[in-house]
Amino acid sequence: MQSSWAFMSPTYGEYLRIEELLKLQTGVDGDESKLSNDELHFILVHQNFELWFKLVINELRCTRDILDSDYVEETRIPQAVHHMERVIETFRLMAQQWKVVETLEPQDFLNFRDKLGRASGFESAQMRIMEALMGEIWVDGKPVSGKAWESFKEKTSLYDVICEWLQRTPIQGSIPDSSSDSSTVSEFVDSFLESHKSLYPDTTSGAEEFLKPDGKIHRGRAGLLFIESYRELPLLAWPRKLISTLIELEEAMVLWRSSHARTVERVIGRRVGTGGSSGVDYLDMTTKYRVFVDLWSIRSILIKKSALPALQNPEFYGFQGD
Repeated sequence: MQSSWAFMSPTYGEYLRIEELLKLQTGVDGDESKLSNDELHFILVHQNFELWFKLVINELRCTRDILDSDYVEETRIPQAVHHMERVIETFRLMAQQWKVVETLEPQDFLNFRDKLGRASGFESAQMRIMEALMGEIWVDGKPVSGKAWESFKEKTSLYDVICEWLQRTPIQGSIPDSSSDSSTVSEFVDSFLESHKSLYPDTTSGAEEFLKPDGKIHRGRAGLLFIESYRELPLLAWPRKLISTLIELEEAMVLWRSSHARTVERVIGRRVGTGGSSGVDYLDMTTKYRVFVDLWSIRSILIKKSALPALQNPEFYGFQGD
């Protein structure tokens, strides 16, 4: 005998609301029967992108909320990494999704392009939310976010909480606000720069500028350097993994943006975009976008392990899990 729950259980279609979902491909005329096969294809692919954007936004918010605390439990870092890995794989999938768009021949797109008017992917609210959620965008050392992102700003960005999190990194066993923290961090940074100078005298000024902007030690960058330099320590393994996933995320986003640019070039060439942008030239510029600039820059100043300052208080970095 079946339980009463079985009779109340929704069907696959009911649970996913498939019938409603499949009625949303109607175009500007509100009538799917008036769409060509190519226009239906175009609508479906871009609606798919928006659904993936929704997933990305949710996962980024989960990551941000885990890290948005004065103290992040060690066991919470793997959860943040898990959310980030899902975002990374989603972007990799979306990069491949452009291959589906490339089955649209240039003249076939021109047959319905006028229906778009000035509508453009640049207007995607979820895309703007996603970018604002990650943090201010930089290109060639300059911020480019500007007013277009202002209305989509979140309470705090992933970049903001990562900076705060790195600021709290225990360096040589010292934590922020402890009585000896300033001297301990200063000794570590100065010792590192001394070793750097002996190995790479021509680039030490860049390392010093990175670690001591305006002549003062940047504790967040010093924390990042410490994690990267002593990443094999148990307590630093998951923080290092989180940093790595943030780099992978930006790599995946660059791949997605680059695939977008090549698809557009293949379909419309060097024409002006429907939204009035420079089209391919604008999309190529977006492949230079970086949010976590410091996570990339730190790689330029790292030194070999044998030249690192001697580790102090190694017992502090034993794993603190269950």
